[in-house]
Amino acid sequence: METRQRTDQQRSADRRRRELLEAADRVVLRDGPHASMNAIAAEAGITKPILYRHFGDKGGLYAALAQRHTDALLASLRAALDAPAERRARVAATLDTYLAAIEARPQVYRFLMHPADSPQGEGGFDVGKHSAPLLRRMGEELAQVIEERLDLGPGSQQLARVWGHGIVGMMHAAGDWWLGERPCSRQELVSSLADLLWGRLAAADDRTGGPGF
Repeated sequence: METRQRTDQQRSADRRRRELLEAADRVVLRDGPHASMNAIAAEAGITKPILYRHFGDKGGLYAALAQRHTDALLASLRAALDAPAERRARVAATLDTYLAAIEARPQVYRFLMHPADSPQGEGGFDVGKHSAPLLRRMGEELAQVIEERLDLGPGSQQLARVWGHGIVGMMHAAGDWWLGERPCSRQELVSSLADLLWGRLAAADDRTGGPGF
């Protein structure tokens, strides 16, 4: 009975947490990097102390939102890499998946990645302290995919990490510039970035027994 009660309480807490994150998402979609804890609490119909009780501070809420969106993005990137197509087409599709995600929800992207635009003074919150680990996580995830799928020869693990972090850095920097200035179409940017990557990716063999790249 006691175990069942704890399970029910955990489910209720998890459900409430999801509801609060959905409210936070709505505010971020509206206000972007200027989303505040006050606005999120008002959207959720609660007081700010209750919001703090669930997430600790704005850093805790940011981390929860970041995990939510990064999980979804990584799942989409893996799906693009796993699509039944030639390697070049999958490379382009993966780049396009990332750019399409930041284009579809630019306010969320700016909230997660632009510390200069974020309101300061909410418990000393600094987006910059939190945004860099997101890029590192994406770099490590991509490095793991490369290591699993490509035969890079001696030192393959280190080279896979170099490639993983390098590709993520390129996507982030190019995507950030493109989202702000829109100097070309998304398709043109994808094609140019794929051209830049293609030389070494084309030359690498698939790892024997791996899922293929």
